[in-house]
Amino acid sequence: MAQGLGGKAQGKSCTTRTAGQFPHMAFMLQDQLVIGVDEAGRGPLAGPVVAAACVLGMDAPQGLDDSKKLSPKKRARLEPLIQQSCRWALGVVEAEEIDRINIFAATMLAMTRAVGALVAELGCDPAQVLIDGNMTPQGRVPEWRWPARAIVGGDGLEPCISAASILAKEHRDRLMKAAALAHPHYGWERNMGYGTAEHIAALHLHGPTPLHRRSFAPVAQLALFD
Repeated sequence: MAQGLGGKAQGKSCTTRTAGQFPHMAFMLQDQLVIGVDEAGRGPLAGPVVAAACVLGMDAPQGLDDSKKLSPKKRARLEPLIQQSCRWALGVVEAEEIDRINIFAATMLAMTRAVGALVAELGCDPAQVLIDGNMTPQGRVPEWRWPARAIVGGDGLEPCISAASILAKEHRDRLMKAAALAHPHYGWERNMGYGTAEHIAALHLHGPTPLHRRSFAPVAQLALFD
């Protein structure tokens, strides 16, 4: 599932346009658009993996950083500022699909969906996509067609990746807090689906939900005792 601001992909490069045709976009490389990408939720035992793609706006907020280094209060303050000043989109892969294709492939797919949704909204392709980590979807997801560069620690180095990091985490956290209302035993509003002692204990007591990743060892091992 991809979430963006609408529009249809045009299949042409943003390099054919000048910066003046994207007057509010700050992150340009020789007048060419650059997209930052990051994900949230690779490690949890439950819930989706979420990726965000972002092109910084001229009035993007100050204080962007790796979402994990920011307090919840600061992330909550920055998220609407990013949404209002930047162009962005989200890609989501649910637990069932994670189990079917594995978490690495799901992460690459979520990134592809996010970038695809943003490109569709922009109406043209970026010059480059900067991705946090050491892998990109290039050559791994058939739908991926954009030049990509992986940057280890990029969410703390490149502001466009930092913005994507914040958007992905905030969106996923909201999904898990909402899911906690339907499945209150697991503490998802606190642990966001990660394998905390509270979550593991609840798994043993109540069993897995449809939102649990059954291919992940702590969940899969429960089947051995059924």
